[in-house]
Amino acid sequence: MQNALLDARLHDPYAYLGLHREQGQTLVRVFRPYDVQVWIRTATGFEPMQRIHPDGIFEWRGDTSPAMPYRLRIEKKGERHIVYELFDPYAFAPQISDHDLYLFNEGKLWQTYRTLGAHSVSNAGVNGIRFAVWAPNAERVSVVGDFNRWDGRMHPMHVHHASGVWELFIPELPPGSLYKLEIRNRASGEILIKTDPYAQRFELRPQTAALAPADSGFDWQDAAWMTHRENWDWLHAPLNIFEIHAGSWKRHPDGRFYSYRELAQHLLPYVLEMGYTHIELMPVSEHPLDESWGYQTTGYFAVTSRYGSADDFRFFVDACHQAGIGVILDWVPAHFPQDTFALARFDGTALYEHEDPRLGFHQDWGTYIFNFGRNEVKSFLLSSAHYWLSEFHLDGLRVDAVASMLYLDYSRKEGEWLPNKYGGRENLEAIDFLRDLNVMVHGEFPGALTLAEESTAWPAVSRPTYVGGLGFSMKWNMGWMHDSLSYMQQDPVYRRYHHDLLTFSQLYAYSENFVLPFSHDEVVHGKGSLFNKMPGDDWQKFANVRLLLAYQMTWPGKKLNFMGNEFAQQREWRVSAELDWGLLQQSPHAGAQALQRDLNHCYKNIPALHQLDFAAEGFQWIGCQDAEQSIISYLRRAKDGSSFVLIVLNFTPVPRIGYRIGVPAGGMYREIFNSDSAYYGGSNMGNLGNIASVQMPWMGFADSIAITLPPLAGVVFSLQQP
Repeated sequence: MQNALLDARLHDPYAYLGLHREQGQTLVRVFRPYDVQVWIRTATGFEPMQRIHPDGIFEWRGDTSPAMPYRLRIEKKGERHIVYELFDPYAFAPQISDHDLYLFNEGKLWQTYRTLGAHSVSNAGVNGIRFAVWAPNAERVSVVGDFNRWDGRMHPMHVHHASGVWELFIPELPPGSLYKLEIRNRASGEILIKTDPYAQRFELRPQTAALAPADSGFDWQDAAWMTHRENWDWLHAPLNIFEIHAGSWKRHPDGRFYSYRELAQHLLPYVLEMGYTHIELMPVSEHPLDESWGYQTTGYFAVTSRYGSADDFRFFVDACHQAGIGVILDWVPAHFPQDTFALARFDGTALYEHEDPRLGFHQDWGTYIFNFGRNEVKSFLLSSAHYWLSEFHLDGLRVDAVASMLYLDYSRKEGEWLPNKYGGRENLEAIDFLRDLNVMVHGEFPGALTLAEESTAWPAVSRPTYVGGLGFSMKWNMGWMHDSLSYMQQDPVYRRYHHDLLTFSQLYAYSENFVLPFSHDEVVHGKGSLFNKMPGDDWQKFANVRLLLAYQMTWPGKKLNFMGNEFAQQREWRVSAELDWGLLQQSPHAGAQALQRDLNHCYKNIPALHQLDFAAEGFQWIGCQDAEQSIISYLRRAKDGSSFVLIVLNFTPVPRIGYRIGVPAGGMYREIFNSDSAYYGGSNMGNLGNIASVQMPWMGFADSIAITLPPLAGVVFSLQQP
């Protein structure tokens, strides 16, 4: 064992180091390669230990055992000799319970982050850091850091038998200590230096070491919000999400990021003024490359240090909750990057991924696919979701790239993928994982949401698992988004030939709980901003953007818009710079922002615009066949069945005077919103005062009204109560 220790191959350090009984005597053995002399404290005081190997192995033998845990006195080598005292890590027994290990190996330990990783704990009355990691194919795993000169011989870990989990308590190690894990593969002898998969704190990129955590002292003040959330009726409540990238919403004049606390100070008032109900953060889990936007995650349990500490992030969420704003996190369980310091081939084998690239490699993104069929990987991912929701009080997870998880042949040609055990293309293990995820979230965190970015026709994505669904709260309506943008990009003169792009989504609108997204993906990588997708001159572009937003905000479904859309930013989004806030000095952009603000407040305050977003009873066509003039009209109804608003959208630059619309009830109608208002930068054509209905059958209704339809605009009417 001596040679194994010196060669950094010692599989079971407790079998050689620490306290033992030999031939009726007590033996204590320590390894201190950088020290001149070592003493051990016994009942009679400190006694010298004998150096039995020149490389730093020391022994003490006695007839009685030192009090456990025993303390060492060290004389350290250096420019000057330093004498200090410490506890021997191998005087402390492992702490992780067999029960936790069993649940972890079964894929059912939802709080693995409390067991694995680094934790400030007390062991036998001594404070320190407990390290634990899963590396079943390792011959030896060591904790390395500044505290041991990054020497893998110094702190080899204890393995918990067949579980593959390694553990070591290092007494009196202070929080904030830099560390990594040194792993020697059992078969090849390859040495790997890895960051802790469960680390909760990292140094600032491009550095990749983890930091031993301290206990959070954050004092949450959001009890009222959390209590309300447990019982909120999200199916019938307004949900209007402002999607942001924390590093490029705004920056300091010198280019520095806003911190989490500064975002609370500046972003939160903006969101409140604009009338959004939720903020969705693109991934703030730790990642090495800014240009990945956070989607190539290396720290599944760590808030990125770019913007501050974990408690700073707690402050941001807490401030949002106290102001009545929910916070949703973009979360990436589909894939992870190839960075050699992180999860990739973690113990020298395909541990978190598949060995076969036909199952385990994403060709589009150059990333590895999680092995969802491996129980310990399920524990890892489920625990990551649990961590963010529990530790940071987040109100939901937007799950990225769900479609890529569901299909084994996703973005693959024939021969590049392997079928499931039934010969199909469905990823059965990923399906089970997603169902387990949603059951856990909805069971453990009542009122928290899960939103799927799923772009195919997979059935029942947002239906409960007990009826065969995947269990998500909602699904992004990618079909509606693509159809809407495709339609709006047409020159208005040709829109008559594409009218079905406006109407088709009603054929499936209530098959899922849909969110209508105009996300970051639609304004980057050469796709153009919303503004630059629009045809025509600048006036028409602005009018089209206003019309598109009016269409989105009045159409059935919850809402999501990416930052910058709300003021018609002209350039594509860039991760390296803040939004073009200077554009708001120009009246057309300020008008677009005012329009989005008013639409948001209308959506939030008018029950007919949100209560039945997911139910066919909340929508009724008035006219869907006027392709020639590119006009659609419809009703949105509230739960009471009688309250409604009337929406008419004109997708051409031709004003329509005296356009007749059927109405469901006689009375006086008032225009309550007009995207062509001069206040928004429009031509100010519209309908003043009340419009009396007449008993003239039209569009299947007994009554009708004649209205003015502005060019490239949407108008909303309400029935005035007598």
